[in-house]
Amino acid sequence: MNKSLYSLMLMDDVVAEIDKMALREGTSRSNLVNQILAEYVSMTTPEMRIDSIFRSMEKLMSQTEDLVPFFTPNQLSMSMKSSLEYKYRPTIKYVVQMYRVPDAAIGELNVNIRTQSEVLLTAMENFFRLWKRLEDAYVADSFEPNALRYEIRDSKLVRTIAIPKGANYTSEELGQAISAYVKLFDSLMKAYIGGRLTNAQLESAFVNYLNQGNKLI
Repeated sequence: MNKSLYSLMLMDDVVAEIDKMALREGTSRSNLVNQILAEYVSMTTPEMRIDSIFRSMEKLMSQTEDLVPFFTPNQLSMSMKSSLEYKYRPTIKYVVQMYRVPDAAIGELNVNIRTQSEVLLTAMENFFRLWKRLEDAYVADSFEPNALRYEIRDSKLVRTIAIPKGANYTSEELGQAISAYVKLFDSLMKAYIGGRLTNAQLESAFVNYLNQGNKLI
C-alpha cells in the first residue's frame, strides 16, 4: 500500500489528543491517524497486520521459558532472547523484521550472538551453514525463486521469511509459523552446539518437524 501526502484541516484540540495517543502507543501522528481511518472504513493496513502477527508471536513465545519476547506495538520488528548452554551462557538474540512492502519475501529473521570465543563462533557458523544446506535440500522448492535468501557472517545469520507457493496465511497463522520456526531453530542449535546432536541426528529432527505438517515460512 503506497502512501501519499494529503492536507487536512483539523481542530487543534483534536490534534493535541492524537499526539498524546501517538506518544503512548509509540507511533507517529500520521500513522495513528492512518490506522484510525483504516479501522473506520474496515481496512487492514500493513502496520495493523504486522502488529497482529507480533501479538500472536508474543502470546506463543510467552508460554516457553527458553525464549523471552520483546514486543512494542507499531513497530516493524520484534526481538526474542535466549541463552546458550555454553560456559558463561552467552545471549542469543533473534530479531524478526516484517517488510511493509513485501517482495518475494515478506520479512527476515536475524540471529546474532555476542561472544569473543573463536571456538563458539566457529561452531555457530558451522551450524548456520548446515541449517542452510538442510533448507536447500528439503524446503527451498516450496518457495518462489529468490524468496529464501541467506547471509552468514561474523556469528550472524540473516534469513528471509516467505510464504510457500500457493499458500495464504492469516496473521495468526503466520505468527504461529514464525514462532514454531524460531523455537525449532533455537532448540536444535543449542543441542548441536552442546554436542547432543550429530549432523545426521540434526537432519532427522529437522525432517521430523517437517513431517508433522508445520507451516513453512
